[in-house]
Amino acid sequence: MHLGIAMKEVNIKNRKASFEYSFIDKYEAGIQLTGTEIKSIRESDANIADAFCTFFNGELFVRNMHISPYKEGTYNNHEPKRDRKLLLSKKELKKLLVKLKDKGLTIVPLRLYIAESGYAKLEIALAKGKKNYDKREDLKTKDAKREMDRRMK
Repeated sequence: MHLGIAMKEVNIKNRKASFEYSFIDKYEAGIQLTGTEIKSIRESDANIADAFCTFFNGELFVRNMHISPYKEGTYNNHEPKRDRKLLLSKKELKKLLVKLKDKGLTIVPLRLYIAESGYAKLEIALAKGKKNYDKREDLKTKDAKREMDRRMK
């Protein structure tokens, strides 16, 4: 509750990420946004399914994250798929940059949410792509767990 106004819970997930990647490390990053972008996120008008993170000049950016234009926005509304800078400490950035040099590692966004402080946060993970047999194995264990839960009821 913020100033007597009930705020809607914002929790936008990248469901595809856990199927495509196995996670090594997770980080919480702030995002540099414009006014209309944060308003659209508060209305849950964002999509991170196709988003990925990349380094440019020593800074980390999230690319391909779609934030819909704000409905009440005027001529100075934002571009939906622009690159957005992620805010991490220098220590975390350096750690990620060193680990990214390993073959097959990437940084994927997992979850976009509004923290208690009111700021938009992006949960990112250092991840390694899964092979097809890993994906099949995950599906088998998921089905087995679902079957067990069904029989327990």
